Amino acid sequence: MKTLNVAMMGVCAALYTIVGYLTNLGIVSPVVGVVRFWPSVIVPAVFAVLFGPWVGGIGAAIGIFFADMIHPGHGIALLSLTVGVPSNFLGFFLLGYIGQRNVEWKHVAAGLGACGVIVLMIAYLINGAILSLDVGLLFLGVFVGCYAIAIIVGYVMPEWKSYQFASVIGLAVGSAWIGFGLWAYSQAFPLPLALGWERNAPFYASFLWLVWTFATEIPFLVTLGPPIIKACRKAFPSLTQTEKKSD
Repeated sequence: MKTLNVAMMGVCAALYTIVGYLTNLGIVSPVVGVVRFWPSVIVPAVFAVLFGPWVGGIGAAIGIFFADMIHPGHGIALLSLTVGVPSNFLGFFLLGYIGQRNVEWKHVAAGLGACGVIVLMIAYLINGAILSLDVGLLFLGVFVGCYAIAIIVGYVMPEWKSYQFASVIGLAVGSAWIGFGLWAYSQAFPLPLALGWERNAPFYASFLWLVWTFATEIPFLVTLGPPIIKACRKAFPSLTQTEKKSD
């Protein structure tokens, strides 16, 4: 691994921690709590695209650990190491890996079908009166709207198609780890910031955490990512990488 990449992992981790601290608004997911509103995801996303999946993944993993440990984070190392760290590593590694490839429209269509599971989860939560209709429709609107933005941007500006697709897939995987990971953790240990389900959270709580994480973070990835990455590449042309052919 190049010395530059190791250095950029440290920079990514530090910026992720600092931006996460500065943008923390004390907002957590409705109904079940625990997961914070986290716009700072744009930081490792940019690093994953500019410097590769290992830089984005490891930088995000280290950064989220420090962000969890310092106030106002939850301060529970085991929770961070089992949920926050692996979810961030997987999500941003995938974003960087897929984002560097020349994704075709058939892959986008397949991803749309796979991520349609999130829509089904939202419908389930609304139908079961676990989420109020207005909140459920808001989440649904955000999901559909952001996926539409990703497709439109990819069509109008083909050079961003891979990034937009990678953002959706990477965040979906990371959100799934968070949702199901928190549920599994609660079966053995108490959760912080929980709204009544500190222990033995019901299984459907994992859907709530997954949907909340995806719906509140995807807007920052699909809208802020392209202009920031473009500005970085314009300022430092050496950061431009040639896309690899998709497998």
